[in-house]
Amino acid sequence: MIESLNHFSVRTTDLEATRKFYEDVLGLKVGPRPNFSFPGLWMYAGDMSNPYNAVAHIIGIDPKDPAGLRGYLGERDQKTLKGSGALDHVAFFAKGLNQMMAHLKSLGIEPRTRSVPNLGLHQIFLDDPNGIVIELNYPASEKEPSSASAGA
Repeated sequence: MIESLNHFSVRTTDLEATRKFYEDVLGLKVGPRPNFSFPGLWMYAGDMSNPYNAVAHIIGIDPKDPAGLRGYLGERDQKTLKGSGALDHVAFFAKGLNQMMAHLKSLGIEPRTRSVPNLGLHQIFLDDPNGIVIELNYPASEKEPSSASAGA
């Protein structure tokens, strides 16, 4: 069950200009981010001690070392990262991980799964019919061994 919008993510080859826009124009602040294997920033609206206030995840593309990003979120053609093509994914907070995994299996959908370091979140990634990535964030406490085998 979807509870609320969590964040939006933008992939960029210009991390600094993107940071400056979201800081100077929208008033968001750079705050804590898990130690992912690719560059990026989490931009916060409100209390930076609460990772749920990180409303914009800016994903940096390091052309010299794209393996970490490619391994976590998948490949994207950099030529398509203009306009709304730069929107990488839309994320929701949700509950009912095992029910969703069973539902996806019944539909023949194989999601990609991840666990976020230090945040206590278990994620499911799937693609909508338009190629937009949807991320569902569940409390890590809902993850059971049966749901771990459903993805990478």
